Amino acid sequence: MGSTTLSRIVMETCTALTSVLQADYLKTPSTDSEWKSIARDFERKWQFPHCLGAVDAKRIFLQPPAKRGSKFHNHRSRFSIVLTAVVDANYTFVYASAGTPGRESDPGVFHPDLTESLDTGTLNFPPDDPLPGTDVVMPYTLIGDEAFPLRPDLMKPFPLTNLNHDQKIYNYRLSRARRVVENAFGILANRFRVLRTTLCLEPDKVVSVVSACLCLHNFLLQQRCDAYAPPGYVDGEDAEHGLVEGAWRTEGELECVWTGRAGKPSVEAEQQREALCHYFLSPAGRVWWQAGVL
Repeated sequence: MGSTTLSRIVMETCTALTSVLQADYLKTPSTDSEWKSIARDFERKWQFPHCLGAVDAKRIFLQPPAKRGSKFHNHRSRFSIVLTAVVDANYTFVYASAGTPGRESDPGVFHPDLTESLDTGTLNFPPDDPLPGTDVVMPYTLIGDEAFPLRPDLMKPFPLTNLNHDQKIYNYRLSRARRVVENAFGILANRFRVLRTTLCLEPDKVVSVVSACLCLHNFLLQQRCDAYAPPGYVDGEDAEHGLVEGAWRTEGELECVWTGRAGKPSVEAEQQREALCHYFLSPAGRVWWQAGVL
């Protein structure tokens, strides 16, 4: 079979997979009930309230595109696009946007499509509610690592220097919940290892491959989870809630996007993070093991 024919078959298959699966298996929630279902899962499984997903951004490397290479040339002298995604408490991708040229992402990792969606309210997050067991009203948010900006709709850790005890507890609780996105990307990269290579395709075709992989990831998690992500493949915890690393971590992972320096957060966002910090030390919000794992 000729290489041109084979290439056409691969791309037609990726397009078909996305077309058939996306509506059911890679659908971003759009109603209060759908978002709150994700928040309940985060609270039940990871003891982090009002969380609508964990966000991260990874590089997908590609060959230099003809006549457009400078847009995709990143600070590490390679060519890439950026995959930004939000993952629920069960390692399922609930939002994904691929295709931002690697160079454009370098000032920061917050994807412009996701930023616009949050700024305009088109993701339809639920209205503010009290934190469980309290009368402290709090927005629903995404969670991310230190690379992301602190916003009322996106919580991140406290800076890692000169932390007090309460801030260490908050950072532990957030990082514990945020591990779901690390694991989702880890599963994805090691089940679809083409994503760990340099794809010799034009950027739009790379996006098509990535979209098909994301749809298949969600489909297989829901339909064949024991085979696709068996026990021990993702991170777990021992009896004292210490981290037990999943098997995927020995196999390799996608490269994180260069972090850049996030802008100064708003007073509202800082107050919200402080409120969560106090909540995790309160009788309503603490978990019995949190001090022992620091």
